[in-house]
Amino acid sequence: MKSAEVLARPARVLAQCQRERYFEDGYLVVASHVGAAWLARLRTVVAAKIEESRALTASDDQFDLAPDHSAAKPNIRRLRKAVDQHPELWAFATDPCVLDLVADLLGPDLRFHSGKLNFKWSAGGDAVRWHQDIQAWPHTSFSVLTFGVYLEDTESAQGPLTAIPGSQRGPLFDQFDDAGNWTGAVMPRDVASLPTEKAVELGGPAGTVVLLDCRVVHGSAVNVSPRLRPLLLYVYASADTLPISPAPAPTTKTGLLVRGEEPKYVHMEPYPARLPPRWDQVGYRSIFAAQSSTPPPAYVD
Repeated sequence: MKSAEVLARPARVLAQCQRERYFEDGYLVVASHVGAAWLARLRTVVAAKIEESRALTASDDQFDLAPDHSAAKPNIRRLRKAVDQHPELWAFATDPCVLDLVADLLGPDLRFHSGKLNFKWSAGGDAVRWHQDIQAWPHTSFSVLTFGVYLEDTESAQGPLTAIPGSQRGPLFDQFDDAGNWTGAVMPRDVASLPTEKAVELGGPAGTVVLLDCRVVHGSAVNVSPRLRPLLLYVYASADTLPISPAPAPTTKTGLLVRGEEPKYVHMEPYPARLPPRWDQVGYRSIFAAQSSTPPPAYVD
């Protein structure tokens, strides 16, 4: 669905100026949007998954583990395919407190794409280099966004999501290196062209939601605090915007209509974009794994 069509419809949650700001900046922060009851339920899941991970010595289809992960000191980078790992995570993905917000920016008909829980472990949780999302899972149009909610208070020390305002209106950058390897990061030669000095940290209290346009350039710094920074992330598309290639980490819910009606026509926007690897053939663990397999420069705050 086109942004003008979305803005012409009445909003459920957001003020019109907030919707306009999202399309202008490429992101929107909604402070303390998720209430205490849901936060308690989601934190219970996080605690259970941390305990479950203690028995592992290597990453598997559910957990992407950092190299120093151990039973005594867990270090989970990502819970993959989150909605398949606990019923509460799918219940939240389809709750009105999520879908009403997403519908205000994508329109009334919504399709679920994917989900994950990034942990950003205390005292050294990985940085994420500058990148754009759409190159990893291209769609027929740009009416795709990521909904993220912080499960704990997140300030600068925790390495919040950080975005470059307006960068979604710029080019789509190649995220392969010169040897043809997928990196999940904007190449240094292209980072030099970006106004990184204008980057904005998108933190907030627990329950704060960050909505990211699929093209906006974003990253996050290392967590230098003693506190964990769990961030639950879901990707949604307007129902008339269809994937061009397989999802990197498909779930049993990928492609499901979660709000509204199936469209009669597909929304297509012509844009030049290099196709990602065939994830269904080569596999995919996480952006952390992809970025750690290629040389920095790392994200710079």
